[in-house]
Amino acid sequence: MKDLFSNIKGDAFGGITAGIVALPLALAFGVSSGLGPSAGLYGAIFISFFAALFGGTNTQISGPTAPMTAVSMVIIGSIIAANDGDVNKALPVILTVFLLAGLMQIGLGILGLGKYIRYIPYPVVSGFMTAIGVIILITQILPSLGYYPKEDLDFVNQFKPQSEEIILENILKEEAGEGILVLENFKETIKRAEKITEEDILRESKTLAVKEASGVLGTIKVLPRALLNIKWLELALAIGTIIIIYGFKRITKVIPSTLVALIVMSGIAIGFGLNYRPIEEIPSGLPIPNIEIFSQFKLSSLTPYIFTALTLSLLGAIDSLLTSVVADNMTKTKHKPNKELVGQGIGNSIAAVFGGIPGAGATIRTVVNITSGGKTKLSGMIAGLLLFIILLGLGPIASKIPAAVLAGILVTVGVGVMDYKGLKAIPNLPKDVSIGPIKFSMEVVIMLTVLVLSTFWNLVYAVGIGLVIASLMFMKKIGDLTAERSDVKPLKEEAWADEVGFPENLKEEVFIKHIKGPLFFGSTSEFQQLAAQIPNTAKTVVIRFDRMQYMDQSGLYTLEDILLDLRKRGVDFLFVDLLPQPRYMMERIDIIPDFVPEEHIFDTFNECMKWIKENIKDRY
Repeated sequence: MKDLFSNIKGDAFGGITAGIVALPLALAFGVSSGLGPSAGLYGAIFISFFAALFGGTNTQISGPTAPMTAVSMVIIGSIIAANDGDVNKALPVILTVFLLAGLMQIGLGILGLGKYIRYIPYPVVSGFMTAIGVIILITQILPSLGYYPKEDLDFVNQFKPQSEEIILENILKEEAGEGILVLENFKETIKRAEKITEEDILRESKTLAVKEASGVLGTIKVLPRALLNIKWLELALAIGTIIIIYGFKRITKVIPSTLVALIVMSGIAIGFGLNYRPIEEIPSGLPIPNIEIFSQFKLSSLTPYIFTALTLSLLGAIDSLLTSVVADNMTKTKHKPNKELVGQGIGNSIAAVFGGIPGAGATIRTVVNITSGGKTKLSGMIAGLLLFIILLGLGPIASKIPAAVLAGILVTVGVGVMDYKGLKAIPNLPKDVSIGPIKFSMEVVIMLTVLVLSTFWNLVYAVGIGLVIASLMFMKKIGDLTAERSDVKPLKEEAWADEVGFPENLKEEVFIKHIKGPLFFGSTSEFQQLAAQIPNTAKTVVIRFDRMQYMDQSGLYTLEDILLDLRKRGVDFLFVDLLPQPRYMMERIDIIPDFVPEEHIFDTFNECMKWIKENIKDRY
């Protein structure tokens, strides 16, 4: 607590500055998510405050970020679609998924898994981040042009037949739930159908139109219609926002250019009384907990989204810990990864209860905080409090912000979040895989696979597929390297230094085998050749494990099979310098002592040599 107030002046200035930077981004991410600007603001308030209070990175500023919003947008869209396009009906399920993701982050921290997050392959992260940028850029084209599918009646009317079909299907489901046999009572179905109004059909048609135009592919489909229905005022507001954001940075970086663009363009639109489209209204007053999360909780409705929640929690963990590393480099401190995950999880869980979208450690906001003087957790808490004060005092004013201005801000976010370092490296990466005459880099393949699948299909599954491909390629490379260095294939091995001078008359009967590198499923096929390489004259096999640090279950059973085959030939075994992990594995299935008794295991080759001279002395 003492450290918390050790830098009040610097933390106050850093927190206030970071909060000002966070404001336009929070509103923009909320709109982009599909839950509205208030969801972004609530997320920024609660995550910033509680992640700072309970987290493990003193200078971290947390809140909604581009990657978390992009994944949240997919989750929100899919759950709303599964609930007949009714946002209010879908909201408890959406927030429950976000709550579950937060609780999973807490679990990851408690289990001490924070230190393993760094093992996510760079090509997967690179492809994902670039995809996030592409998705944000493309999906902001329509609002930048002022085109909203549900307002295009010609487009909406195309979905009337389908909407009537869905409405009828819902009626039949209701009757089935009430035990009404439709084939025996058409009158009840007709009676209910007659209550359906044109407004009901239009509402369902608009929902279908929005769904059809959502995402990257949906935007591309309706883009020709959007270009024919451009609202030039909205486009001018978006372009003006983008120009100010990039232009003001050239003048000074002391004042956040996104905030300048937000104030200037909103001021122009409001001051001149322009006929623009504002964002959704931000509720005034204190945020209210969404009790329906708990009162309407059904495990069956949540089960399909458990993997999605896990992916969201892992993404938040990666995003946060990468920012923690940036903070460490700037402050010359060391963050606590597991504590940081617990803090992020608490922040996301509380934000979900109050209707906020999930977030993570935000790099730009954290850098702004540090450069402005922030040094302790108090800075992040102050950033959250500032946003809370803005919510209470300026909510009605913020509701007048043009939607096109936030779209312009998001365009710059999309441009900034892409991994240009990874893209620039594509031509220079080693081409380590070949199919016929074509050679290519596997890292590039992984990155492009994640990029394409994330952009045009599913962010969550794309990351999973990228991880699987990266893992398989890693195992193949390790297997190839192990086979290359293990010297399993050559029959005659070069003697090691302590083997020089081994008695010539024993070389026919005593065969020395070196195992170099780990023995795992990727190298077992080469290792199986060992039995065939050992001469029939050999009655004793010395296996040197000096350089075999690791053995998995596949390697263990392969070794057992080989020892069993050799035992049938009457061969005895001597193990030299058996390391702890392989020894433990062999003891689990009784290779030690059934095949190799303790007296046949030696710490050094000299000890082994002494045993050979004493026990095979009649042949020495």
